[in-house]
Amino acid sequence: MKKTLIALALAGVSAPVLAQQLPAAVIVTVDRQEMIANSAAAKAAQAELKPKADALGARLNQLRTSLGAEEKTLRDTQPAQGAAPAAIQAWQAKVRDFDARRQQADQELQRRQAELQQSEQWVVKQINDGAQPVISQIMRERGANIAVDEQVTIQHAAAVDITADVIARLDKALPRVSTTPPAAPAAPAATPPAAPPR
Repeated sequence: MKKTLIALALAGVSAPVLAQQLPAAVIVTVDRQEMIANSAAAKAAQAELKPKADALGARLNQLRTSLGAEEKTLRDTQPAQGAAPAAIQAWQAKVRDFDARRQQADQELQRRQAELQQSEQWVVKQINDGAQPVISQIMRERGANIAVDEQVTIQHAAAVDITADVIARLDKALPRVSTTPPAAPAAPAATPPAAPPR
């Protein structure tokens, strides 16, 4: 009797679930790489960031040339093993100074490279965010219920690719984006420890 009641209860639960059928999948594809690279916003941002990238490349070449020449001079002027201690100490001081300046140069380049990458990532995020309502609208128009990145498909018919339509509408909706990422939120101030009770 108990088993029969459990079976009836389970049958009552599973029947409505079985009755609910998922809609047929209607898929559209978007080539996100193409969408980002060929959008007006990305092209404008690239033009705005190019001077920074060029300046970084020029600074890198300048440091390579100057530090490389200085390193060669240090190697060429290294005192012989039996040289006077004062000459060895003076040369070692030059090496320490050179190492410190090379480290500062590396830090400068890393900081500037990180700033450029943050700007590029911010541009991509804004374009991706701006594309979402555009893709949703095109999906509704086409009766689609799934949008996938074309890069993850093995094969698909050209008719399901909405990339060109997305770019055209995105260019109207979002012709430009900011290349300056928002400042990181400030760390909360440390609260002083509570005074012990008296």
